[in-house]
This record gives sequence, C-alpha cells and structure tokens, in this order.
Amino acid sequence: MPHDITNPPGLYEPANYSHVATVSGELVFIAGQFASDGDGRVVSADFRDQVRQSFANLRIALESAGLGFEHVFQLRTYIVAHDAEKLAVLGEQVKEIWKDRPPVQTLCGVAALAFPDMLFEVDAIAARP
Repeated sequence: MPHDITNPPGLYEPANYSHVATVSGELVFIAGQFASDGDGRVVSADFRDQVRQSFANLRIALESAGLGFEHVFQLRTYIVAHDAEKLAVLGEQVKEIWKDRPPVQTLCGVAALAFPDMLFEVDAIAARP
C-alpha cells in the first residue's frame, strides 16, 4: 500500500519514530502524542495539563494531514498509575472535544511511558471523508 510518513512543524523531531502516516491517501495514523513542547520536553508535571497538551499535539498532527478531531475513529490512551480521578480527567477532555460522539477508545493503565515525566499519551487513527 502506498503511504506517506511525515513530522509536522510544531511537534518536536523524534529520533526513533515519525508522527503521522497516511496510508492509501485515506487512513491516517497518528503516533503517540504526549505533553511535549516543540523540543520534546514535558511541559508540566500536572496530569490534567498533560492530557490537554497531548490532545493539543494530536490536533497539530491531524491538521498536518488536513484533518480534525471529527475524522478520528479510534483512540488509544495510556495512563501511568491509572485511577478513577485520572479517568475522570480524560473523560472530561474527550467530552469537550467529541461531545456525545466520541471515537472508539482503548485505555491502557501502564507502569511507565517513554520518558520519566510522562503521565499520559494518546495515539489515533483517522480517515479522510
């Protein structure tokens, strides 16, 4: 299948992966986005801030492919030391973005993520209309 792999401006330049893959011009896969600034540093130690920044970075990745949150049909979320309070924060963010029609989602509680300061990560699959 023909595919295009890119790293959009506004997101840091990763060493071991790319941010966006478009397959056959229709499916768009977004790599795990975390609460990073343009240099790849975690912007806050606060879980709520990390969730917001991670979704802001997801938006940047989607927009680089000409898409928006409305084109996302699957999310995978990863929460370090998952608990009910963190689930509620994630639920608020998802509701704010997708209202009453969220995409399918798999949540994974994990012991750690790629960098020690990371508390949250989200990846997505979207489709062109």
